[in-house]
Amino acid sequence: MDLANRARVEAWLRFSDDLGLGPYFRDRASTFAVAESAVPAKPAEVSAPNPNLPLARATFTAAVPATKSAPPRPSAPGPSLFEIVNRVEGDTLERIREDIGDCTRCCLHKARTNIVFGVGNPNAELVFVGEGPGHDEDMQGEPFVGRAGKLLTQMIEAMSLRREDVYICNVVKCRPPENRLPEKDEIATCSPFLLRQLDVIRPKVICCLGACAAQTLLETNQGISRYRGEWFDFRGAKMIATYHPAYLLRNPNAKPEVWKDLQKVMAHLGLQPKRR
Repeated sequence: MDLANRARVEAWLRFSDDLGLGPYFRDRASTFAVAESAVPAKPAEVSAPNPNLPLARATFTAAVPATKSAPPRPSAPGPSLFEIVNRVEGDTLERIREDIGDCTRCCLHKARTNIVFGVGNPNAELVFVGEGPGHDEDMQGEPFVGRAGKLLTQMIEAMSLRREDVYICNVVKCRPPENRLPEKDEIATCSPFLLRQLDVIRPKVICCLGACAAQTLLETNQGISRYRGEWFDFRGAKMIATYHPAYLLRNPNAKPEVWKDLQKVMAHLGLQPKRR
């Protein structure tokens, strides 16, 4: 197992332990040994499975396309052990925030001022997910309140909504130093709380702002240009990815593309553009 996947597994196990869901680990080798000793030998004519093909991969790994001309478009992952464990019966946003506590689970806590949990309508039909807090967000404890946040507010209002109508949150709850992208282990540690937030709110649409949010929820490392503006099914909601408002501040020519994406969201929610 590579380091990134190992960090993800360890983070999920710690998260499950925090919720009191463990222990659920079993020594598979000893279990299989006992099972094999209790089962009569198979007839000789029955061929054994190919030992070179692990059962898990044979059962769950998707087929790899024969061509290498272009990577396949990512699809939202189906239910997994982690997703099932992550669903907490009777969960609430207040409970999630309480479970986060004064978090020290990853190194991001060392330089933060405030944990930036999320803000907005707990029953929102539309949730915006960014990558992580910036300086202004860290100081105020609220997501998207700086320059990029003001642009997001304008985008929301152009959709005939208010900030209070939607819910806004991030993949990680603490500011990465110098506004860098969150590291894989930081995402693996913090993203379970994001998934719980989405499960509690149960929005109709999740709009990922930028590659980090989209890659986290789609579990892919493909660039956002490959799937921006396309719909995915995700945990009972429709999910779409578009460019981050901070990207638009640097590249204003991309605003028409983002508006097209937002129009798709509006059509799905039955919204009409704000009249000027």
